[in-house]
Amino acid sequence: MPDKLSAGRPEFKEALKFWFKLGWISFGGTAGHIAIMHDFLVDKKKWISNSRFFHALSICMLLPGPEAQQLAIYIGKQLHGRKGGLVAGILFVLPSMFILFGLSIIYVWYGNLPWIYALFNGLKPAVIAIIIGALFKVGQKSLQGILHYVVAGMAFICIFFFNIPLLAIIIATILLALLIRYAFPGILKGDAGQEEQQAANEQEYFINKFSTVNQPFQPKQLMLQLLVFLLLWLLPFALFYLFSPDFLFWKTLILFFTQTAFFTIGGSYTVLPYVAQFAVSKLSWLSKSQMVDGFALAETTPGPLIIVVGFVGFMAGFNHFHASVAMGSIALFATIFYTFLPCFLYVFAGGPLIEKSHGSEVMSQILKLVTAAVVGVILNLTLFLGKDVVFPGGLSWHHLNVLSLVWIGVSLVLMQRFKLNVVYLILLSLVLGLVRFVLKV
Repeated sequence: MPDKLSAGRPEFKEALKFWFKLGWISFGGTAGHIAIMHDFLVDKKKWISNSRFFHALSICMLLPGPEAQQLAIYIGKQLHGRKGGLVAGILFVLPSMFILFGLSIIYVWYGNLPWIYALFNGLKPAVIAIIIGALFKVGQKSLQGILHYVVAGMAFICIFFFNIPLLAIIIATILLALLIRYAFPGILKGDAGQEEQQAANEQEYFINKFSTVNQPFQPKQLMLQLLVFLLLWLLPFALFYLFSPDFLFWKTLILFFTQTAFFTIGGSYTVLPYVAQFAVSKLSWLSKSQMVDGFALAETTPGPLIIVVGFVGFMAGFNHFHASVAMGSIALFATIFYTFLPCFLYVFAGGPLIEKSHGSEVMSQILKLVTAAVVGVILNLTLFLGKDVVFPGGLSWHHLNVLSLVWIGVSLVLMQRFKLNVVYLILLSLVLGLVRFVLKV
């Protein structure tokens, strides 16, 4: 088995090409990222099986930080070791960082340029179509029985109608799985015939349920990883201390975003309200209207939505240092560095635990329910973002944007029926936005 797996390992150059492309086309937030990665890594290339993909995703959902980036780091590490994980994680966020950097400078120099927003407004319907595609794909793969549909429905009701945090939903799902396993253990067992078929299909993939490597826990390796993380964390901190004219500002920024990275669990929509509240109300780094504009800019860039923290950092430095673009730029890079650095530590240090948990029947049953809950969360995300695209002026037929609704349908047909590459769909959508601006429609 090891020889067979080794022979099927993709070339690092081929993986590098995909991770680079992913960073530029990963629109649509977590759902869009999952859809693109699943389509390429599972369906097209067969580098990782469906069971391993969603097992890793479910584990990443339990960690602080952007789960899609952590999933990319994990898969990259499984494919090509430490360098694979580093490349996947860095390229996942690097393009969106530079795009947001450019948009932030345009924002403070030129204000709200109508043609720029019109350009990206054409992209929004395609983003919704990508998320809808992800919803159907994830649902088809992960909803395997009545219990899974019930859990997905309950998760949707909790987050859509009662605004219950994602972390609370995940914890409740885990407790429900444990309770069902204790009281009615047979319910969590899947269809035996279906499982046999899935087991046979696993052999087609390089990373599959049988290729789990039981990596032993090594305290020395963990200590080394923690030491490297600490050194990377301290280096910019020390430079600010030695060379910055206002170290107190940089200290507050670094500690705040480090705390955000370590203690906010539940995805971008859990993290961002926390960041907005403290950055606007407590720290007065930017105004509420600037925060809203930051959300709009982040929505129009690829990569994780949490990249908006880079805009928050930019405006914090820009406003604090009397409209200094240079200081705003440094603050943006520092913010993104300290927000995403812990993601690599989580995956590299927790790799053996992720691998070990894959062979556990209890963990497998729990995570299958967690994945079902994620389907409900993605449905909520679809409606949450979609309503502002289809009904930009409010939920009323008078505010229906027919062109956006039509382009969502066209995008779905192009992707599902004609298998149009996401890159071309994005380019078409940007052109559509520009045409609508020119024609005033």
